[in-house]
Amino acid sequence: MHATALAIPLWADLLAVGVGSLQGAMFASEFKDRRLDLLGVAIIGIATGLGGGILRDVLLGQVPRMMSDNWYLVVAVGAALAGMALQRVFHRLAGLITVLDALTIGLFGAIGSTKALSLGIPEIPAVFVGVISAVGGSVLRDLLMNLTIAMMHVGSLYAIAAASGTVVLVVLASFGTPVAVAAVVGTSVTLVVRLLAVRFGWTLPEQRALSRLPRWRRPR
Repeated sequence: MHATALAIPLWADLLAVGVGSLQGAMFASEFKDRRLDLLGVAIIGIATGLGGGILRDVLLGQVPRMMSDNWYLVVAVGAALAGMALQRVFHRLAGLITVLDALTIGLFGAIGSTKALSLGIPEIPAVFVGVISAVGGSVLRDLLMNLTIAMMHVGSLYAIAAASGTVVLVVLASFGTPVAVAAVVGTSVTLVVRLLAVRFGWTLPEQRALSRLPRWRRPR
């Protein structure tokens, strides 16, 4: 199925990159025991903001979009430095940052999945590209910091929220819904699922919990 790639304003794309870089730098700054220098914190922030888009374009065999405009690196670097320098200030705005982060996940997922569909990628791989686009920055951040990847850790529904929104988007697009409408609905689903997970502490079962399930024994 072919669809038109979701075209969003440059400022919206840069906002998503900026929020990602800001959160990445704030996250890295909290690990005092890692003894990261200023450059290390900045690099982690930049990787968080730009990672998803880079992985998306690599999977689709295209030149990363960040290479097409000067503003991507400028915004990523500026946001990473701000998140590092103003960590305490931004922590007071944790609620707003969480909302923007959830919106960013939805936007990156929508951009990735619609771009894949526009290139003739089948529906299921298009969902995969959307999820990678949404969570790729966080994956790179955790790999750089030698941490358990957040999307694989109990207490995080990043990937589930991203997958929920991209699945809804792809299904709507497959039934002929205009791509802009499908993207808005898909992004909204991701936003709502992520915020509800944060609000109510939704998690997937821990792997060890599955091993504690009662086993069926054959009667003798």
